[in-house]
Amino acid sequence: MSPKRFSYLLSFSIIWISTIHLVSAQNNGLRAYTLEDGLPQSQVYDIIQDDIGYLWLGTRGGGLSRFNGEEFETWNEDDGLLSNYIHSLLFAKDSLFIGTRRGLSIKTKKKFHNFEGLQVNKIFRIHNKTYLATNVGIYIYTSANGLKKVQLDPKINTSIVNGIVFDGKLFWIATNKGLWKLNKIHKDASIMVRHSAYNFTSALYHKTKVFAAALNQGILVLNTNAKSYGNKWIQKPLNVNNISILDTELWFSTNNEGITVLDASNYRLKKKINRKNGLAVSTIRKTISDRQSNIWIATSGGGFYKYSQNNFTHYNQDTGLKGNRVYAVHGFNEEIWASNSEAGLIKIDTTGIVQIKQDKRLSEIKIKTITHDSRGNIWAGTEGKGILFKEIKFKDSIVRNKRSKKQAKDTITKQVIKNYIINKRRGLSSNWVRSIHISGDTVWAATYSSGITRFIYDYKRHKVKSVRRFTKKRGIKDLEIKHMASDRKGKIWYATENGSIGFIKKNKVTHLSNVLNQKIAINCFLFKDDNLYLGTAGQGIWWASLKEDKLSFKKIKGEKNLYSNNIYQMIFDNEDNLWVGTERGVDRIEINLINQITDVFHFGRNDGFLGIETCLNAISKDIEGNLWFGAIYGLTKYEPGETDKTSVKPEIHFENIEIAYQTLDSINPDIWAKNDNVLQLTPEQTELSFNYKTIDLDHPNDIEYRYKLNNTAWSPWSSEKKQNLAGLAYGAHSFSAQSRNYRWEESEPITFKIFIDSPIYKKLWFQLATLGLILLVLTIITLLYIRKVKLKNKEEREKLQMQNHLLSLEQKALRLQMNPHFIFNVLNGIKAMGTSNPAKMNSTINTFATLLRETLYNSRKDNITLDQEMKTLKHYIEVEKLMANKPFEYTISIDSEFDPEEVLIPPMLIQPFVENAIRHGILKGNRDGKLKVFFDTNEEFLHCKILDNGMGIFQSQKTKTKTDHQSMALTVTRERLESISGKDALQIKEILNEDSSVEGTEISFKIPLLTDY
Repeated sequence: MSPKRFSYLLSFSIIWISTIHLVSAQNNGLRAYTLEDGLPQSQVYDIIQDDIGYLWLGTRGGGLSRFNGEEFETWNEDDGLLSNYIHSLLFAKDSLFIGTRRGLSIKTKKKFHNFEGLQVNKIFRIHNKTYLATNVGIYIYTSANGLKKVQLDPKINTSIVNGIVFDGKLFWIATNKGLWKLNKIHKDASIMVRHSAYNFTSALYHKTKVFAAALNQGILVLNTNAKSYGNKWIQKPLNVNNISILDTELWFSTNNEGITVLDASNYRLKKKINRKNGLAVSTIRKTISDRQSNIWIATSGGGFYKYSQNNFTHYNQDTGLKGNRVYAVHGFNEEIWASNSEAGLIKIDTTGIVQIKQDKRLSEIKIKTITHDSRGNIWAGTEGKGILFKEIKFKDSIVRNKRSKKQAKDTITKQVIKNYIINKRRGLSSNWVRSIHISGDTVWAATYSSGITRFIYDYKRHKVKSVRRFTKKRGIKDLEIKHMASDRKGKIWYATENGSIGFIKKNKVTHLSNVLNQKIAINCFLFKDDNLYLGTAGQGIWWASLKEDKLSFKKIKGEKNLYSNNIYQMIFDNEDNLWVGTERGVDRIEINLINQITDVFHFGRNDGFLGIETCLNAISKDIEGNLWFGAIYGLTKYEPGETDKTSVKPEIHFENIEIAYQTLDSINPDIWAKNDNVLQLTPEQTELSFNYKTIDLDHPNDIEYRYKLNNTAWSPWSSEKKQNLAGLAYGAHSFSAQSRNYRWEESEPITFKIFIDSPIYKKLWFQLATLGLILLVLTIITLLYIRKVKLKNKEEREKLQMQNHLLSLEQKALRLQMNPHFIFNVLNGIKAMGTSNPAKMNSTINTFATLLRETLYNSRKDNITLDQEMKTLKHYIEVEKLMANKPFEYTISIDSEFDPEEVLIPPMLIQPFVENAIRHGILKGNRDGKLKVFFDTNEEFLHCKILDNGMGIFQSQKTKTKTDHQSMALTVTRERLESISGKDALQIKEILNEDSSVEGTEISFKIPLLTDY
């Protein structure tokens, strides 16, 4: 081989190797999440994953966002967040610590607790202590004291702190004024020295090594397990924002060069991820790895990215295609031909993407099918322009080296392509070509609605001959053909829009109408061994054996279902797996010998298949067994291998519990369940709702759940992740939930225990107590009734006794009032008057007779009128006055709104007091006697006063000789008053002058007012 040719081949090999490297690098798929996906802001400054699996994003200006693999939930200042400008995030003890431009926010459940202060650059949790790296030193947070600055070296206190790591012995603090080492973060630290004076922007500790990134200097590597730390520097990258250790690699997020990945053991460059690989920006804030081995990249201005190792290589307009829509794909030798939007064809070979110049006659025309002939030429069916025939030939060309003095020559083979158009004028039944099949020199072209055309192409003259059209006249009853292909026996098969299939053999058409017994479009079909497989629009995949005389189609089913029943593409790979393209991506289906589905693997955007909706029959397989899929967002290559990501066993968590439609905020239900705690509920709390969740960032919509209550059977699997339970019985209950992922791998069940207290009336002790109380109440009622009866009997007895006593008193009063001695004296007085004063005698006899009559009359009654009592008193006083040896005056008066004849009073009640006033008061005094009897009334009582001007009752009692008559009269009368008006009803007092001399006696009492109406 000549040197020139070797040089050419060497250059070609270098280009090929670099292209292969580029293509290989693209297998690490980058999926962008931007504002169009719901991200609130394109500048993502921090990203972390919580214990449940959510991604939390801190943005610069858009607040806080949570991502579940598909949807974003956002919190900002309107929700209580301290600031929408977030620089750092950290999870600790069920709380999310949020470092903002204005200080610290702590999110617990749905509440934010804010501590305003300086900008928080990073948050670190070391030894159960929370440290904040700020623009002015280090702060510590405690629940008791909030934020408090840690006083260290003055240079640290005034520095911008960008990182804190702990190597097990020492703390390393990265600041803009150097890298410091301390044995404790406290003002009393015995070690507090600056190790290096550069501007350090980030730090990381990994396997005895401290990695500290210095601005414009590189990365300082310190060996903490050696006698000397050393000062080894990794020269690049520069301007590092963050250092992460992902598996065995060091990931450096830079400010202007994307991501640099080094081997963590030898620091050799492994790869770079930047704009060339698909990043929209070069400023990277942070990279993390989730539990499913995906790498997430936070950028400043480009949103965030998912970066994962997979088997897909994606091509789109950004990587060299003419457009994103790929309508047809065809593999030929080591080349892949594809139709690209309305811009013609492209070719992918070992050199990469090759742009094929579009024929001017086909400008803005879609090419919907591509195939090749045995000569290596390309045939393409178009919409409206017929068939494009690209004749490909190779010619040798001599190249001269002008720089060489010997004018050396070399021969290079060049590819020459000529375009020819075969259309309706040249024999096609229609210019709208759906599918092409070539066998030898015979070409079959299926059109959209004009049947199938068969012709032989003359390659020398470039003419069409032996044209035959298969239309309705020849037996194709349904001309709306969707797909056409040949089986291994040479039959030409077709499928139609209305669910018909048929085949052409030896120019004879066999048309089979509605083979699926339903009017549904058959989009595609293929042959495998002796089986025919049909892909339908909405009814999945059907199959039939070609060995049968009459085709009988059965639907392919299994325990697992397809992700979509809209089948656009079908192909078998080299492992006999059936691949189908749908509007949701592609599925790899494993089927057994009897065509039952044993497993389904789905690939969508999160799995590296970025094209999303596939295009009809735009599928092919190259000579290496790689599969190529055309989709509306580009061309995707699948390379079988062991890089298929292994699924991770799902984890399910309780997110929320509602009691009577109110969220239970007092506990963390997930931790509560893990600790096997029992929630105590009141008898009224019988309506509960359980929310549970499994986060799968790769397949967020493919998680299914089931649940059970107590020891009942599990519910069927469903996508429902909330269960409402109403009317639960009293007592102990356990609610269990379980999830499974898209691979049907099941999580460990989680169980939440509750105990609903029964109402007090259903408790045994309450029932026994109630029974006892009822018995006690009945006993008390019985005893009270007995007591009441006894009291009533006692009252009756007492009443009878009182009546008897009153009767006895009245009789005694009567006897006392009619004292025989008094009568004897009156009669003797009358006798004496007979000779001396007959007139006075007559008057005395009349008055005394009236008194006797009234006394006897009144004694028969319980009550008499006050008027009668006053008359009786008058007669009595008149008798006493006639019999007295000393004259005296008397008055009887009344002050009442009632008439004396209306007021009732017990008889013989006042006479004893009047008698006592006359005989022991007036008659024993040395003054002219005066006696006053006065009555007055109010609303309740009748008051009576008897006043005399005698010597006074107390002096009279000292001098008088006690007589049974007077003592008994006062005693009986007092008892009658107390029985009528109560204790202290009778008041007796002496009337005193200003010089304390006795003026007389006043007797007063009251009785209840009683009237005769």
